[in-house]
Amino acid sequence: MSVTVRVPAKVNAQLAVGAARPDGFHDLANVFLAVGLYDEVTVTEADELRVTCAGPDAAEVPLDRTNLAARAALALAELHGRSPDVHIHIAKDIPVAGGMAGGSADGAGALVACDALWGTNASRDELLDICAELGSDVPFSLVGGAALGTGRGEKLRPLEVGGTFHWVFAMADGGLSTPAVFREFDRLAEGTEIPEPVASEDLLAALEKGDTAALAAALSNDLQPAALSLRPSLADTLAAGRAAGALAGLVSGSGPTTAFLVADAESAETVAEALRASGTCRSVRTASAPAPGATVL
Repeated sequence: MSVTVRVPAKVNAQLAVGAARPDGFHDLANVFLAVGLYDEVTVTEADELRVTCAGPDAAEVPLDRTNLAARAALALAELHGRSPDVHIHIAKDIPVAGGMAGGSADGAGALVACDALWGTNASRDELLDICAELGSDVPFSLVGGAALGTGRGEKLRPLEVGGTFHWVFAMADGGLSTPAVFREFDRLAEGTEIPEPVASEDLLAALEKGDTAALAAALSNDLQPAALSLRPSLADTLAAGRAAGALAGLVSGSGPTTAFLVADAESAETVAEALRASGTCRSVRTASAPAPGATVL
């Protein structure tokens, strides 16, 4: 018997970052939008825990117990006093190491799939608690839609979205280490007063109304200067997307993927073609938001 769960990528419409906490983390106001790029995670009973992966960039996905999907299976099995003997197969379509929470999505997908396969009947809150232990972005991968993440990003408040938003994503060569980007944020902010992170009321209102132009005007990412400092070439990608007609562009999360908000599906194809031709990125994808969270197929 096997269970397959589909899980979405995410984009950060806003990422407000506070000062470093004593535990090394930063308080965030993180407005997540799930977008229609998906991984599919299939779990099957097996003699031992193992992970396989296929799809674009699959070679870059760890297949040992550091993989969040494996860690999810281990955590649920430990909670219920059973062995984690499953084969986890990840059909990868979310870009790897791109700031789109692909690894987090796989963790959430494996958790939901193992819960269904084993009949452990964990409550939503139990699943979200395990997700929060696995990583800051994992709870949102489970929930999907749109949400405001506070704390490390793991405390979620669902947000109303009044329409469909069209996005273009440009993938850079190589990844950017999230801890390295936060260290650079701290370095750039040294000696300055960092305000408490709060969600933009203008941005939340734009989401609720489905107002693309207003959302474009409100997009922000406090990690963008740090990502650009570590990877200056991302500025060329941002400029190319805006020149092609994107309403706004920003680094997605800690990068190095850049995300462009566009007016409609037709505009998305125009901007995507221009980005492919610009020579400033490795690959380009289009998707709409919001998308559902982890879903058993």
